[in-house]
Amino acid sequence: RGYRVQYSAALGPYKGGLRFASNVNLSIIKFLGFEQTFKDALTCLPIGGAKGGSDFSPIGRSDGEVMRFCQAFMTEFHRHIGQDIDCPAGDVGVGGREVGYLYGQYRRIVGAAEFGAMSGKDIKTGGSILRPEATGFGALYFVQHMLQLAGKKLEGAKIAISGFGNVAWGASKKATELGAKVIAISGPDGVVTIPNGMNEEMIDYMLELRASNRNIVAPFAEKFAGTTFTPGKKAWSVKCDIALPCAFQNELNGDDAAELLKNGTWCCAEVSNMGCTPEAIHAFQKAGILFAPGKAVNAGGVATSGLEMTQNCMHISWSGKEVDEKLHFIMASIHDACVKFGKQKDGHIDYVKGANIAGFMKVAQAMLEQGVL
Repeated sequence: RGYRVQYSAALGPYKGGLRFASNVNLSIIKFLGFEQTFKDALTCLPIGGAKGGSDFSPIGRSDGEVMRFCQAFMTEFHRHIGQDIDCPAGDVGVGGREVGYLYGQYRRIVGAAEFGAMSGKDIKTGGSILRPEATGFGALYFVQHMLQLAGKKLEGAKIAISGFGNVAWGASKKATELGAKVIAISGPDGVVTIPNGMNEEMIDYMLELRASNRNIVAPFAEKFAGTTFTPGKKAWSVKCDIALPCAFQNELNGDDAAELLKNGTWCCAEVSNMGCTPEAIHAFQKAGILFAPGKAVNAGGVATSGLEMTQNCMHISWSGKEVDEKLHFIMASIHDACVKFGKQKDGHIDYVKGANIAGFMKVAQAMLEQGVL
């Protein structure tokens, strides 16, 4: 069963990912669409909020099965989207392969190369350079700004990351480039500890793991000497300075937060959508450590999708440097907005409050100015 919730178009065409996972239902899609509306508003790009997906899971499926499902999904879905109406992208379970199949079917049905109707496409079919890395890259740029304001450094920090898909890969890649050490990644089967931190070969192998469709992380430890796989454990069981949830909603709970705090973690940033439960967020805030919500931290992904839409409308392609500079600027702007609305009387920055108010104000003002009360 497929879903699409077009939540708000006050700021521009509906924009939000498609999620293919067995636990997808209307309730999840509604709430993710709600969150997406304010995340998209934070980017300052002219895009509204939406979310969609299906309870079809690509895990363990052949390429042919995935292609046929994507084509069947788009056969129904095509009538609800378009570059000036709704521009979906990928999310959990929907990577470059799935976007390619979805967009190919859209083109076959509408009979036009309407590149702006979907984002996250391959570069050869109108995609943007840096889009696969953008969510993870943007998250690390945001964390950088957080640390700078708090008088801390990313260089040398030990980072634990959950997941091993595109988001975790991008975060691992940029964290390593910026001098941090990614010492743990995890999957549904357990956690891999990497005492000396990730290297380039390990980061590249994460893409192979994702492409295998097996949804397990154990082969990582089998391939690389010096790493250890612990079944049934989460990334949060590994002692780290910074925790970056990069997989699913509610993946870091109150008990996980307590374990991280006990181990001396001093920063947590949600790279996944709603990665922390309310209990975990309250624990981090009570302890006074740096914490920022997904709608701010992971907005680099949808921001770069917005940049892809712009390139499509202009029929041009920017260089990686141009896209990266624009991503830098957007993440700095989001951080500034969070600080503006989240600054407390004691000088402490409540990033949750700041992100929520900044996003809400943008949408509410647009609605009022257009006469929607």
